[in-house]
Amino acid sequence: MSDYADLLIIGAGPAGMAAALAAAPSGARIVLLDDNPLPGGQIWRDGPQAKLPAQARQMREQLLGLSNVRHHADTRVIAQAGPKQLLLEDAERGWVMTYETLILCTGARELLLPFPGWTLPGVTGAGGLQALIKGGLPVSGERLVIAGSGPLLLASATTARSNGARIVRIAEQASRGAVAGFAAQLPRWPHKLLQSFGLFDHHYRTGSHVLEALGSDRLEGVRLHQQGKVVELACERLAVGFGLIPNTQLGQALGCALSGTALAVDAWQASSLADHYAAGECTGFGGSELALVEGAIAGLAAVGERDAAQRLWPQRARWQGFADTLNHAFAIAPALKQLAKPDTLVCRCEDVAFQALAGHADWRAAKLASRCGMGACQGRVCGGAAQHLFGWTPPVPRPPFSPARIETLLCLDDTPPL
Repeated sequence: MSDYADLLIIGAGPAGMAAALAAAPSGARIVLLDDNPLPGGQIWRDGPQAKLPAQARQMREQLLGLSNVRHHADTRVIAQAGPKQLLLEDAERGWVMTYETLILCTGARELLLPFPGWTLPGVTGAGGLQALIKGGLPVSGERLVIAGSGPLLLASATTARSNGARIVRIAEQASRGAVAGFAAQLPRWPHKLLQSFGLFDHHYRTGSHVLEALGSDRLEGVRLHQQGKVVELACERLAVGFGLIPNTQLGQALGCALSGTALAVDAWQASSLADHYAAGECTGFGGSELALVEGAIAGLAAVGERDAAQRLWPQRARWQGFADTLNHAFAIAPALKQLAKPDTLVCRCEDVAFQALAGHADWRAAKLASRCGMGACQGRVCGGAAQHLFGWTPPVPRPPFSPARIETLLCLDDTPPL
């Protein structure tokens, strides 16, 4: 079974939604697919305990009213089936999608740096905890420590507090001067300044980072380096996030070039591969506002509306300025590369410790010797950590990109040769 789209958009977060809405007036046959049940991505993730912003609800309603936009929810890309063909799978079937133009809006994932005790039950990513709470995880009355870097820590704390959690500490690794300098720049973006007032928490400490999660069978407390001193705090949950890593795997597999750790794009959001665009956090972290305008530019450029796309360039430059300021202020301190001890697990899927990886020259050598990255997550967690710790370039993923049913893989045999 096969299907066709003039424009295929992968990822229904802010960038993907904006791309579809911008391209829709052209009349192109647009397919928007995502592995979540509802549009919004991670930043506008829906769920029983989620409070969607008005903009997210409005964009979702607009998409539902467009006859030339089809949304495939709970759908994953399994493999490349041929030039401009992808093998897809949802809960009911597998099929091949043929497209003329593609926009990658695959977002980002958390950078999780290993430290002693980070695999204990009760320890999650900062964004991961936020997603779990929105999905219905009860946290009422639980003591929570949040550690890492960036505004996501405050956003996660706000979500947890609104659902009854007791915030014990928010440990920001950036220095007081760096955070103060960032705050001083916020009047350039009044919306962000107002937003920061709503997120502020008196448990927030700068120049602080996690040293160890404490406990035997599950988390019982956390040891922090806090402004030059070591402190221990009792807690039931620890959420740790050190920023984001662009999800570039699919783009790399298709042949798109990288710029640093993100997909490389030009002024039109076009990648190095003809008829393939990228927008949002897979091209670099910058927040929902930057993702929205990048998505709109990509959508317009993909359907030939270049004049309209170019008119959005100043808006993109404004939010890129915010992203640059944010990323500079919350850059990870070199000291955090020293968190892992020799016996600290780096690859938790295959139980590979730091000492088993430290002597290798690159990812391939480490993988051959230790099975690092060969478990269920296929290097999505340990790959980012190894890149940060050792400077290794993660390998280009090989299909299938996600676990798939045999029936889905058989669809490749039905694909006619081109």
